[in-house]
Amino acid sequence: MKIVLATRNKNKMCEFEALLAEHIEGIELLSLDDVGIVGETPETGTTFEENTMIKARAAAAESGYLSIADDSGLVVPALGGEPGVRSARYAGCEGSPAERDRANNALLLKNMAGIKDRYAEFVCCIACAYPKGGGEGDFVVTGRVSGEILCEPRGSGGFGYDPLFWYDELGKTFAELSPEEKNKVSHRAVAVMALAEKLKEIKRIRELLC
Repeated sequence: MKIVLATRNKNKMCEFEALLAEHIEGIELLSLDDVGIVGETPETGTTFEENTMIKARAAAAESGYLSIADDSGLVVPALGGEPGVRSARYAGCEGSPAERDRANNALLLKNMAGIKDRYAEFVCCIACAYPKGGGEGDFVVTGRVSGEILCEPRGSGGFGYDPLFWYDELGKTFAELSPEEKNKVSHRAVAVMALAEKLKEIKRIRELLC
């Protein structure tokens, strides 16, 4: 079963392929470039769920394939849910990915100064949309993982807010986890597991119809 993943990011393609392969067989992922989709879809939603569905439906309509898209970020209740859907551009959009990560982390620490409640969640939503489906059958799955925001970064792995996100069950920040450890507990891993279960149902139905 061929499915379009609404991204051009090769690292994300590899990560999704690896995670899906752990739970379901017979899925071939195609990128936006693979199906000839150019340009970017504006993420005009106010929630992770809305943004994922916007991207998935746009990819499905243009490609003619079942399509999936993800949106993820950090939610800090003490900051009113920030950075939220603005996680990747919290401090602006300038510079390299590493420079943006450092700026985002610095702004988060600045905004968390003096706050005792440092509870946070990483959230990942994955939407799946049918081509020419008119929205019928489209769905969103969500993965969440709970932690706390440290007062200073720890670890050199991962990306984004990983150096500040303390995961108590393993006694490490996400940046201190190995890729294998992170892929077992991350918000994206939880969401992909839920996605795989849904895709198994779709694949089973298609096989019965063939």
